[in-house]
Amino acid sequence: MSDEVSLFTSHSKVEPVVVMLQPGVTGEEIQQALNDLPGRGGVVILPAETITIRQPLVLCRDSQTLSGSGTLTRLQLADEANCPVIIMGEPVNSPKRTVKNLWVGNLAIDGNRSHQQRELWKLLGEGSQIRNNGITVQGVSDSVIANVTSARCRSGGLVTTRDVRRLQVRGLDAFDNEFDGLACYQTEDCLFTGLYLHDNPGAGISLDLDFNHNVISNAVLNANDLGVFMRASRNNQFCNVSINNSHHHGVFMAHAETQTARGWGPAPKTECTKNSFTNLIAVNCGGAAFRVNNSTCTNNLIIRATFEGNRKGGLSLAQPDLVTMQ
Repeated sequence: MSDEVSLFTSHSKVEPVVVMLQPGVTGEEIQQALNDLPGRGGVVILPAETITIRQPLVLCRDSQTLSGSGTLTRLQLADEANCPVIIMGEPVNSPKRTVKNLWVGNLAIDGNRSHQQRELWKLLGEGSQIRNNGITVQGVSDSVIANVTSARCRSGGLVTTRDVRRLQVRGLDAFDNEFDGLACYQTEDCLFTGLYLHDNPGAGISLDLDFNHNVISNAVLNANDLGVFMRASRNNQFCNVSINNSHHHGVFMAHAETQTARGWGPAPKTECTKNSFTNLIAVNCGGAAFRVNNSTCTNNLIIRATFEGNRKGGLSLAQPDLVTMQ
């Protein structure tokens, strides 16, 4: 068991149950090992090999740990599996309870997206709102994802979908996913650090609904369509984020729109406000380094920025004084 896993499980006064799976294990056997952990939880350790996954691995009880043995542990989605690789939380459309103290890490995910036919897991019923991400996190608190590579997934690399609190993501390499490397919705009080998000056809980071009071630090976003896409995001801190070679903007900040009696207008409470960016770098992007697209997005702060070689300049604002530069 790695030192990091040991540290995460050491809060318990009882030694955790540790199950070390042997080479040749199947996805079904991994799920059975997770299901067989006692009520107090435990640790399932995967061998250093490629394991074919045909159904998502689900961690839906408190204090479950799923650890690979490093980069040689690879979870490869089978052709036409059309499912997420890992689900942290209840595998339903709208989780009714919060799952706590989960740990996933020390592994790589290959979503095999060229051999998947759809983005949604199920066509009807439960699971029909769950997308085929490398890791889907929903209804989870006080948990950790560490040292994960998530590539070639049919939707996103790592996606927090709803009701996620106090999650720590430490060490994520996400690339060549159908949409975004990291996407977050209804996520608060979380830490995302040590990120390398590159070559995704969507955004390196997409923050699109109630992303509040989080920290994103020490991140490199290279050659994505957008570096950071933001809507409905408040009171977040971005520290030491480097954005390079985005096809369009480095950071794109906006509100969502809704149909009103007078036509299209801003949807309530979807603006971006009171976010801070410290030591932000945006270079060689195809749009602006930092674009604020709507006048509702106010009181955002940039401290020490480097904007160079961007096709549409540095700071681009829908109207003056939306961003304070220091």
